[in-house]
Amino acid sequence: MASSWRAESPLGPYLRRIGMVALGGIDTRRLTRHLRDSGAMPVAMGSGATESEIRDAAESAPPMAGSALALDVSTPAAYQVPARGVVRGSVVALDLGMKRDIADRLTRSGLDVTVVPAGTQAGEILALRPDGVFLPNGPGDPGPLSGPIETVRGLLGEVPVFGICLGHQVLGLALGAETFKMPFGHHGGNHPVRRLDDGRVEITSQNHGFAVDLWPLAEGAMPARAGLVAPGALPGRVDTAFGTVEPTHQNLNDGTLEGLRCLDVAAFSVQYHPEAAPGPHDAVHLFEEFLESVESG
Repeated sequence: MASSWRAESPLGPYLRRIGMVALGGIDTRRLTRHLRDSGAMPVAMGSGATESEIRDAAESAPPMAGSALALDVSTPAAYQVPARGVVRGSVVALDLGMKRDIADRLTRSGLDVTVVPAGTQAGEILALRPDGVFLPNGPGDPGPLSGPIETVRGLLGEVPVFGICLGHQVLGLALGAETFKMPFGHHGGNHPVRRLDDGRVEITSQNHGFAVDLWPLAEGAMPARAGLVAPGALPGRVDTAFGTVEPTHQNLNDGTLEGLRCLDVAAFSVQYHPEAAPGPHDAVHLFEEFLESVESG
């Protein structure tokens, strides 16, 4: 029911006019408890269909685990986005589903950006002589992305690398870590993340269903979760084929890894979206860190 004198129509006619599906009249508290106990799952809703037909539609939805969706949304051909103002370097972005806002953030930092398809090999990228390589966000499971993972292995130690979201997961797999599907995933613009170097907390924008696990590279086993999230839920420094890697950020809701840094090669990554258009912008400084890495070679 419309309650404002400014309203032009009730919500229902408006949603029908723009073709938006909506559902009402359900026990949302019961739904919340169900999702809390069972985790995220496919959903279907509609009218003019039986309950069994709607249930079949939900159950037939393809699972996210094992889906290499990034390969489907990647650009079919390379393209360039020129830097704004004074050119401070050039980077190649391996397109895994990159948002326009990320290219905008890089070009505003003075970087010429060449966006290449997800299937581009390391030799092809290095032939472009970039000052750095950016691994962006994207959809789906990072596990099946064997091509991009192998590409990143060929880039580590050759050129500075910065990854976010799916790019963070691909970097983790390239280093020998593992990934796993989360019960709920992280979605929204209000996730608290602790910086492990100084304990400060940043509010971040996130949209992902998988996380990187460094424990398979550690000597000990992951401790049982008890009480508030503490840094001990993550391993310390771990050894990889590319040298030592340390966790740098931690999610304060569930304790999962939110960032890592390689100490022997120029590479780091975070699980969230530091460009975060329209916000929050607590972590935008990471682009400056990448720029410093690019300029220092």
